[in-house]
Amino acid sequence: MDIKDIEEKALYEIGNAGSVEELEAARVKYMGRKSELVKLLRSLKNLPVGERKRVGPKANELKEKLMEAVSEKRQELADFYTPKIDVTKPGERICAGHLHPLTQVYRRVRDIFSSMNFSVVDGPEIETEYYNFEALNIPADHPARDAWDTFWLRRSGLKAQDSKLRGSGRPLLRTHTSPMQVRYMESHNPPFQIIVPGRVFRYEATDASHEYNFYQVEGLAVGKDVNLAQLKYTIEVFLKRLFGQGIEFRFRPSYFPFTEPSIEVDIRLGGSKWLEMMGAGMVHRNVFDAARYSPDDVQGFAFGVGLDRLAMVKYGIPDIRLFYSGDLRFTRQF
Repeated sequence: MDIKDIEEKALYEIGNAGSVEELEAARVKYMGRKSELVKLLRSLKNLPVGERKRVGPKANELKEKLMEAVSEKRQELADFYTPKIDVTKPGERICAGHLHPLTQVYRRVRDIFSSMNFSVVDGPEIETEYYNFEALNIPADHPARDAWDTFWLRRSGLKAQDSKLRGSGRPLLRTHTSPMQVRYMESHNPPFQIIVPGRVFRYEATDASHEYNFYQVEGLAVGKDVNLAQLKYTIEVFLKRLFGQGIEFRFRPSYFPFTEPSIEVDIRLGGSKWLEMMGAGMVHRNVFDAARYSPDDVQGFAFGVGLDRLAMVKYGIPDIRLFYSGDLRFTRQF
């Protein structure tokens, strides 16, 4: 192949390269160590002096020409793939995201209780029958189980090495955050006070006030002299900071298997009707027994409130399903 043929073919392939990869392939083909041009340059020493003087300058001239063509083509490709910025174009408003209303309420609840020296604790969403029911004074034949429609799980679908799920009854999706009462007491000594926020699950039909997936906040305080007056004070301080000072309270006797005595907390905002807000009470002796605490040495109070319920009251939201609809028209209001 003579110099003229090499030049024509090389310039054609370099000029028609559609990408940096194709350009590099053409460069190696015509300028690489094994290319015809390099072979020609290396063979000059074997040519007669007259032929060497004629061919040598042309070969070197072609090498320079191809190097320049490759450089220009590389710049052309870079310009083509580099996004063009029109500095005269008006700027576009960037829509910034924001926190979901449930997240906003959760953070406010967490901050309020943290200011009252409560620690924030997480618990597993996959629970066992023991912690979800039995340890909380709800045995298999207890009528209170009817209030918790449960998503039961197949044990075969769980990791066999999870010791917390072996030998503790059937696995399930927790129906409330209360199981962390016993779990926490098993590994900690009083005094302490904690809240346990988290997602819970109920196997039930959805409507404006019910969802199969929602959020709760569990509270637990245990110590030597914890009493019902302290529970009442804690609840009032919490709800006043969340909803404002213009709030009225009504405490009614109630029943929960894991507290005794038990109370329901109703509130009224701005003279509106009474709203049932949360349940609470003093920790039942049987729950202390399950945690291997002596009921004669310690006392405690517990409470539970729906985070969704708090958000609905705070923002005047009529339907719990709106939280999980994914409708931006709803979330952008907050």
